[in-house]
Amino acid sequence: MKVSLLAAISVDGRIAENSDQLADWTSHEDKKFFVAKTKEAGVIVMGRKTYETIGRPLPGRLNVIMTRDVAGRENITDSLEYTSLAPKEIVADLEQRGFSEIVIGGGAEIYSMFLREKLVTDLFLTVEPVIFGDGVPLVSGGVFQKLNLVSSEKLGEKAILLHYTVV
Repeated sequence: MKVSLLAAISVDGRIAENSDQLADWTSHEDKKFFVAKTKEAGVIVMGRKTYETIGRPLPGRLNVIMTRDVAGRENITDSLEYTSLAPKEIVADLEQRGFSEIVIGGGAEIYSMFLREKLVTDLFLTVEPVIFGDGVPLVSGGVFQKLNLVSSEKLGEKAILLHYTVV
């Protein structure tokens, strides 16, 4: 199972200035890559806070929302599912259902959980030409991974897309 972490980051490694910030600071080209990659995989896993900044299921793919409390949350067949399963259980469930790739779409806590459990196989990081100084880091809490750079490409005029595999 391919598990791809997808994130736009500032030059100083932040995914947002704060946990409520929309992804409106990222480039058009990054958004286009995000849509294509998540639709190709067919499923995106994200945390509840990230989902709430989006406000609706992303069309054309299954949206799996990780939350500690699924009570009272309504699933939409083939579009939106809430889960309190652990990352390994989510991956096993989605693989059993026929998915061969999963995109992890944020936020920092979710990225860190999947990395700590050694589930991530690929990282796609769009480095955007901004510096936040403070804010939400890509990961935290004892995550250590060695990576191999697979490719780097310019996205538009200002951003760079880095593709790494986990060693």
